[in-house]
Amino acid sequence: MAEQKPQLVNRLKSIEGHVRGVQRMVEDDAYCIDILKQTQAIQRALDKFNSIILANHLNGCVTTAIRGEQPDERERVVHELLEVFDATNTL
Repeated sequence: MAEQKPQLVNRLKSIEGHVRGVQRMVEDDAYCIDILKQTQAIQRALDKFNSIILANHLNGCVTTAIRGEQPDERERVVHELLEVFDATNTL
């Protein structure tokens, strides 16, 4: 993840700027549809950010744990992922 850190930080700064822009739109009583379009763009940017983080986690920590010899560690990382995606309620 270290090599992607600058890219991730830049994405977060961009998202932060968009959120501030939406705040100004709300303060200025902008048209609701325009606000919704901006919040959807923010959500897509967050989704992309999360995808990058998840891919790094799967390719690093999870892969290492699954290939490892410690069943408790494998179970822990799987449980973590299920918890993040709120899938533990269905088990």
